[in-house]
Amino acid sequence: MSTVTSRDGTRIAYTAAGSGPPLILVDGALCHRGMGPMPPLAKLLTGQFTVFTYDRRGRGESGDTPPWSIEREVEDLRAVLVVAGGAAHLFGISSGVVLALEAAARGLPVEKLALYEPPFIVDDTRSPVADDFVPGLHRLLADGNRDEMIRRFMRVVEVPAPVIFLMRLFPSWKQLRTVAHTLPYDLTLMRGTQSGQPLPADRWPAVNRPTLVIDGGKSPVWMRNGCRALANLLDTTYRTLPGQTHMVKEKVLAPALIEFLAPVSPSARQSV
Repeated sequence: MSTVTSRDGTRIAYTAAGSGPPLILVDGALCHRGMGPMPPLAKLLTGQFTVFTYDRRGRGESGDTPPWSIEREVEDLRAVLVVAGGAAHLFGISSGVVLALEAAARGLPVEKLALYEPPFIVDDTRSPVADDFVPGLHRLLADGNRDEMIRRFMRVVEVPAPVIFLMRLFPSWKQLRTVAHTLPYDLTLMRGTQSGQPLPADRWPAVNRPTLVIDGGKSPVWMRNGCRALANLLDTTYRTLPGQTHMVKEKVLAPALIEFLAPVSPSARQSV
């Protein structure tokens, strides 16, 4: 593990592995280097990229200097970009998509963006997230009720109640409790994108990098509609991975990322 200091003095932990153009992986809610989809995905990408995984603030081995804001999270990502050499590709998943978009829109030196299934709710194919959801999480956190914070979040993301019950019996639930206080961060990051209304046209006006929006062929209609809406808003490439869901398999995702971020030249194809 290595660390870099963000603008406000917060220590951000990261790991770098592989060789090639730098690629930073941006986690979604509750995930970090010790828990989530990025570590196994990184292993499949290190042959083509120098892959940076990092703990977003408040998670894993990173600090969590208050007050939290989107600006602070973007500054954390900027600090990792500096370590990566000053510019890099970004891959964001779930709510991490929005952080990657914010970074690009605010002028960070992003080369290309690859984005998997931001949980946008842009129509009536599912109910919107209630306006009082984040304040409710803050109240639960003040009461020390992290278990209920996680349960409510899981229900919002449509995890069946019996599955949540079983999850609480496994050691991983304790890991979730350690990062439950960051749930309001991600839900605030998603503000304005889960209301059942079209995406705000002026939210990311300066995202003018080559961008790929990806979804899974077996994901819910509402989520796929949100991905299409983002691709249309950015006027960029949209791709579906057949048979995949929000819990995308890294062995399916990695080739799609390599194809977009590090395409093989015609001469290289001929030499293979």
